Amino acid sequence: MSQATVRPAPTAAPPTWLVAVGLVAVAVNLRTVMASVPPLVQDIGHDLHLGNAALGTLTTLPVLCMGLFAPVAQRVAARVGAATGVQAAVVCVLLGLLSRFGGGNVWLLYAGTFVAGVGIALGGTLLPGLVKELFPPERSGLVTGLYMLAMMGGAGASSALSVPLRERLGSWQGSLGSWSVLAVVGALAWLPIWRGHTRLRAEDPVVVVPTRLPWRHATAWLVAGYLTIQSVEFYSSLAWLAPTYAARGWDPTHAGYLLSVFTALQLVSGLLGPALADRVHDHRALLLAASVLGLLGQAGLWLAPGASPWMWAGVLGFGQGASFALGLVLMVDYASTPAASARLAGMAFFFSYTIASLGPATLGALRDATGGFDAVWMVLTLLMVGQVGFAAVLRPGLARIP
Repeated sequence: MSQATVRPAPTAAPPTWLVAVGLVAVAVNLRTVMASVPPLVQDIGHDLHLGNAALGTLTTLPVLCMGLFAPVAQRVAARVGAATGVQAAVVCVLLGLLSRFGGGNVWLLYAGTFVAGVGIALGGTLLPGLVKELFPPERSGLVTGLYMLAMMGGAGASSALSVPLRERLGSWQGSLGSWSVLAVVGALAWLPIWRGHTRLRAEDPVVVVPTRLPWRHATAWLVAGYLTIQSVEFYSSLAWLAPTYAARGWDPTHAGYLLSVFTALQLVSGLLGPALADRVHDHRALLLAASVLGLLGQAGLWLAPGASPWMWAGVLGFGQGASFALGLVLMVDYASTPAASARLAGMAFFFSYTIASLGPATLGALRDATGGFDAVWMVLTLLMVGQVGFAAVLRPGLARIP
C-alpha cells in the first residue's frame, strides 16, 4: 500500500463557527470560474473568433482539472495538511480569475482557466474530508448543505450578473475578472483556519496513513459512477442552457437570468437535500427523488423547450443541486475516517470530472454538426436515466472505504 507520513488530526481545532464561515467563503469560489462564462460566450466567440467546441472548452477545462488533480489533493493534504491545501486552492482560483482581465489574449484566457481549475480541484476534493474531521456526524449533512449553498450561490450570482457587469465595466474581460473579489474574501476568511491547523500539526506526533485511492473497492465505483453522470449533466447544462435560448432569439441578459434560475434552485435543494439526509436513514429515497426531478427537467428542455423554459430550468436545477449535494454526503457516509473520505473523493472526482470534462465541448461539437440544440438535450435526457439507476443501488450497508 502506498503510504505517506502525516500528522494526525489536531486534538484542538479553530472554533466550529469560524470553520463554517471559512468553508462558505471558500466554497462560493468553486463554480464562478465556469458559471460566469456561458452568458458571455457570444461576445467571447466574436472577439476571439472561437467556435462552439472551443467555447465549450472554457467550461470543460476546469472540470478536466478537477478530475486530473483530484488525486493530487489528498497527497497534498497528507504532506502539508488539508487546511493548507485549501488555502493554496483559493490562491489558485484568485490567480486564474485575475488573469481574465487580460482575456483578450486567447492563451492567457485558457491558462488562467487552467490554474483556477487546479484550485477548484484541490478545494472541492478536500472539503468533504474537512467536514468529516471538524464536525460531528449528526451535523455533516447540514454543513455540507451550507457549503453547497455557497457554491451554488456563487454560480447563480456569476451567471446572473455576468452580462450586467460587462455593461457596467465595459468589457467581458472585466466582467469575468471581477469575480476575483470573492476569491480575495475566501483567502482572507480561510487564513485563520490555515494558521490554526498549521500550528496544531506542528505540535502533534507523526503517524502513517494510506494514500492510495480505493480503485478496487466496489462502493467507490458506485459513488464514482453516480457522480460521473451527475457531473456530465450539470456542467453540460451549465455550459449550454443560456446559449440554447440565446440561439432562440432571447436577449443575452434574459438568457443569463434563465441560467441563474437553474443555479438559484440549486441553492434551495443543495441545502435541503443534505439536511434531510441527517434524518433519513435510506438515502436512496432522496437520491431517486432528486434524479427523477433532473430527468423531468432535461426532458422538458428537449421535448418542449418553448413551452415553459423557466419551469424546466428550475426543475432541472432543483434536481441537480440535490443530486450533487447528496453525492458529497455519500463521501462522508461511505468513508470510515476523514482520510478515507479524502481518498474516496480523490478517486470519485478523478473518474467523474475527467469524463464530465468531455461533455460541454462534445455537445458543442454536436450542436455544430446538427445546427441546433435539440440533440444536445436529447443526449442529456437519456443519460439522466443512468443517474436514476445508480441512485437506486446506493443503499445503506454498502461496505465503507477503510
